[in-house]
Amino acid sequence: MAPHATTPPPTAHTQLHSHQSPPITVLASSRAVVSGRLTEATIIISTATGKITAIFHSVLPASDFPEGTPYTDYSPFMLLPGLVDAHVHLNEPGRTEWEGFWTGTRAAAFGGVTTVVDMPLNAIPPTTTVQGLKEKVEAAKGKCWVDVGFYGGVVPGNSGELKALVREGVRGFKGFLIDSGVEEFPAVSAKDIALAMGELKDAPTTLMFHAEMIPPITASIGDDVQHSHPPLAPSGPLDHYSTFLDSRPPSFETYAIAEILSLAHLAPKLPLHIVHLSAIEAIPLLREARKNGINVTAETCFHYLSLAAEAVRAGDTRHKCCPPIRSQSNQDGLWAELMDEESGEGVIRTVVSDHSPCTPNLKLLPGEFASKKTGCGAGVTVVQEGDEGDFFAAWGGISSVGLGLPILWTEGSKRGGKFGVEEVVRWCCRNTAKQVGLERTKGDLGVGFDGDVVVFDDEASFVVEPSTMLFRNKCSPYENKTLKGVVKETWLRGQKIFSREDGFSEKSGPAGKLLLEPRKSKA
Repeated sequence: MAPHATTPPPTAHTQLHSHQSPPITVLASSRAVVSGRLTEATIIISTATGKITAIFHSVLPASDFPEGTPYTDYSPFMLLPGLVDAHVHLNEPGRTEWEGFWTGTRAAAFGGVTTVVDMPLNAIPPTTTVQGLKEKVEAAKGKCWVDVGFYGGVVPGNSGELKALVREGVRGFKGFLIDSGVEEFPAVSAKDIALAMGELKDAPTTLMFHAEMIPPITASIGDDVQHSHPPLAPSGPLDHYSTFLDSRPPSFETYAIAEILSLAHLAPKLPLHIVHLSAIEAIPLLREARKNGINVTAETCFHYLSLAAEAVRAGDTRHKCCPPIRSQSNQDGLWAELMDEESGEGVIRTVVSDHSPCTPNLKLLPGEFASKKTGCGAGVTVVQEGDEGDFFAAWGGISSVGLGLPILWTEGSKRGGKFGVEEVVRWCCRNTAKQVGLERTKGDLGVGFDGDVVVFDDEASFVVEPSTMLFRNKCSPYENKTLKGVVKETWLRGQKIFSREDGFSEKSGPAGKLLLEPRKSKA
């Protein structure tokens, strides 16, 4: 028997009859991240349940298994758990021209993401009522190439819906403390947050916030600067990224986070979470809160860890998002906090895409950035003369679902130090699964977990171009960048759903499930 075997190997040399389906699939490699640690492994997955039934911490030969058993030794490539992207906007129904379940989940599978959790906006209707959730679920049926979970939304007046949404299986809730950009998902006040905390204080869920608020300052702030006079006037031309960055300073984030933390006593057992943390100035606030017993965590995004304000060219609105991409030194600070996560001190626990696409015309991208290959920037419809390249008028959001693993691997590899594949798995698999209550089935390679496996070539590289951006609208700041790390295959519950060589399993079609079993645990 192999060392550290979880169960005895199947009887070798047993012959399967031609009419029998093999009861197991076997994947092996000299490098696999099992239970968070890099090791040799042979992984046995039940073809009946899609669950991992045994793991051996060595590479067993095919001869150890019954004749006809599907077996692949992927050495020297890595076997990783399927990524859990806990922050994705799929926008269906209502804005399917922006994205959709079919295209968004194919893009996810291409990049080794086997579970996405869909945000409660920008679909119409938003997921702020049970009826809205049911409409979204109906729209998703038969279209998902990976497993999909759903968040509920917190908006003014819907506190009476929240407990019912928990019972219907949402993985958590999100509210905005600032204008969301879509009228059907308004921002919440302190009163609304207090009502939501009262409803959810004992529920097995997580309450999350887009943490930006306009603080009581007199500097150039917010979208209003483009139409205002001093002191609210813009700090420069509206197509200069620095002007946009000046309009949303770190105080937006720190002020909002202070507001959230001031209300935490209303629901001391309810996990709180800050989505897409951008400003390092917020980190001390969150560390102090955790030290004082407040159950709060934060995520950051691939773009905040790989893109920097200094490199954004005038008019390149593909980089617009809120909170904004900040300076290189801010990026370095996010990495430092992230690398401290394992110690238990760091507050940034997860890394997600915040894939927030739109149609190319809404980016108002000037002709000099237009791509004939992708259509991004072509046929721009301007609101008024001179809007091209206007960072304030353009839609804010970065498209990157399915690119996160190589983005993180590329940037992290440059930094060296403690960074390695175990960190990637912790931030993008194990911790994201825990954040949404899926830690018993997703985010790890272990007995009883779903057989969601990524075959990862950590040495290969590729160029981001239309063929490697599978989301609907191929308008992304990563276009033409070379990324290190290639997903060779993606497996979902023991089925190969994508390979870089052969594409998708079109004959069998989408195999993703909608994850609607109610949560049993808090994050």
